[in-house]
Amino acid sequence: MDFNNLPQIPTGAFFAIYLWSVVWKGLSLWKSANLKQRNWFIVLLIVNTAGILEILFLFVFAKKKMTIDELKFWKKK
Repeated sequence: MDFNNLPQIPTGAFFAIYLWSVVWKGLSLWKSANLKQRNWFIVLLIVNTAGILEILFLFVFAKKKMTIDELKFWKKK
């Protein structure tokens, strides 16, 4: 197979997707560790889905679901 003919992802887009994925992965791993959800921690650590599985975990599958207000860390309570 000739990989030179495959379309190239622009560097800026690749960096944006990488940063997006790292932020959501970090949040989801932190949450799963704090909630002692070991199986989710392992799955989230191994499987890379560009943030999709991580977002689903945080807002749907976690024992204590994250809210949008928790993401607004810059606002004082």
